[in-house]
Amino acid sequence: MEILTDLQSEISTYYSSLISVLPKIALGIVLSTVLIILLSYARKQVFKMILKRAEDPLFVNFLERIVGFFNTIITVLFFLYVIGLEGIAGTILAAAGVTAFVIGFAFKDIGENFLAGIILAFKRPFKIGDTIESNKVVGTILALNIRDTHVKTSDGKDVFIPNAQIIKNPLYNYTTDGYVRKSFTIAVVKETDVEKARKAIIDSLSTVKGIISDYKKPLAFATEFNSSTIQLEVQFWVNTFDKSVSEKEVINLALVSVYGGLAKAGIVLS
Repeated sequence: MEILTDLQSEISTYYSSLISVLPKIALGIVLSTVLIILLSYARKQVFKMILKRAEDPLFVNFLERIVGFFNTIITVLFFLYVIGLEGIAGTILAAAGVTAFVIGFAFKDIGENFLAGIILAFKRPFKIGDTIESNKVVGTILALNIRDTHVKTSDGKDVFIPNAQIIKNPLYNYTTDGYVRKSFTIAVVKETDVEKARKAIIDSLSTVKGIISDYKKPLAFATEFNSSTIQLEVQFWVNTFDKSVSEKEVINLALVSVYGGLAKAGIVLS
């Protein structure tokens, strides 16, 4: 019977303690909810204004995610203070350094990618819409996240490259200034007048929509002579900021125009 009496006494004590702290918990939930709403609203408004003036939305979006993470920590600590657990909140802050070290060691890759993301956000080697290549992945930048970079490949795949891999490996940005050089090779018979063929190719490319023909002129030159053919390399520049025609469409138009121009000039392909 004594065990039951002691158990009943303990339960009664815990129940009384719970009843006494319930108002604080309710107040903490209400105030924390209000704080979350206010912080979220302030964050969205501030970053909305920054985004309108910023040249690079990638950095702004990344910074907003970081601020949102710290807002969550502030809300949790505020809740603990409201319900009277200042000691726990203080302990959390005091142990933050040790905890960060232990977690950082245990989740080294996550921490590495997080720091790499910060470096990429400040260094800004690319922006949203740029075409990049890293670690054999080629695609268009969609977002820079805390852990990874979101890339969309030309065949529609969504690839999430860990930020640390981008830092550690060579990064190729094909559209920093908006210009990308494209090329292809054609073969003509060995009796061909090379200069005549080159002129026909360049004239043909100059009329293709999407190909730059003034300050970055198309080129054509012989690269190989053998017993039966002459290899000609064709090069031209595309402005990737011009969204009226896709790169693949420009290449298709260039091929059609060049082959048509050579046929019109009487050049025989091999």
